[in-house]
Amino acid sequence: MVERMDVEFKADAGVLLRGWLYLPDSPGPHPAITVAHGYAGVKDHGLDPFARKFAENGFVVLLHDHRGFGASEGTPRQDVDPWQQIADWRRAVSYLESRSEVDADRIGLWGTSYAGGHAIVLGATDRRLRAVVSQVPTISGYEQGLRRIAPEAVAALEEAFNEDERAQARGEAPRSQTIVSADPTVAASYRTQEAIDFYLQPVPDGVWENQVTVRSTRAARMYEPGTWITRVSPTPLLMVVALSDTVTVTDLALGAYERALEPKRLQLIRGGHFAPYISEFEQSSSAAVAWFQEHLTDSVRS
Repeated sequence: MVERMDVEFKADAGVLLRGWLYLPDSPGPHPAITVAHGYAGVKDHGLDPFARKFAENGFVVLLHDHRGFGASEGTPRQDVDPWQQIADWRRAVSYLESRSEVDADRIGLWGTSYAGGHAIVLGATDRRLRAVVSQVPTISGYEQGLRRIAPEAVAALEEAFNEDERAQARGEAPRSQTIVSADPTVAASYRTQEAIDFYLQPVPDGVWENQVTVRSTRAARMYEPGTWITRVSPTPLLMVVALSDTVTVTDLALGAYERALEPKRLQLIRGGHFAPYISEFEQSSSAAVAWFQEHLTDSVRS
């Protein structure tokens, strides 16, 4: 049996980040894994199965919502700032270190999609982490934008960014757009059916909104976590890559993996960006468990 409890911890400016802490049914202290979601997602979006599987295999797991999303505090709401999320995630590592159930010398990190990019940056810059898993990661916001946004639509997008900036300069709140929509007349981050199905999966009322700030898109197009890939070593890095990923784009991930230094491992998954959460969950989660067992267990420590 795995125990799941609600927890909270402070980040910068006193903002409370909230999440779930999973405890294995055995005496500690245990190795631990810190987990977070990708772009505009919350912990209820399909991450509980990963956290439970990790805990069932003997790891304490902290799964938190990014500031401004889900149960966590922070304003403006629904605003994705990658560097703020990375700074907050360091506080999650510190929180795990403070827990008596955790062996502070054996902490790993698992990030997916946008947070898969964060996993690369954190793996390169926080040596408290003993192992990293980066699942279907963002590698280059610029290159992804070239693939996903038609050239004729770029001018209108840039003008939306500019108008939002001018409005904020006048003291207005950041403007918002929809995260997923099949309606071509509605500005949205994602339009594919697999993205719509994933984000609109049933979650408790009030947990998630189908809105994100416009400036989040600008930040995403500026975000280049792949530039950190060679600096993750000597921290062990597992990359889980979907073979038909049109969101974070398969060839960008494969190219980044080739640039990464040892120790590293590549797990290829059939399907698109959301397959590791659903149809290929067993393969993606088992690969992560095996990686963490290899690098966070007592045998490695000794």
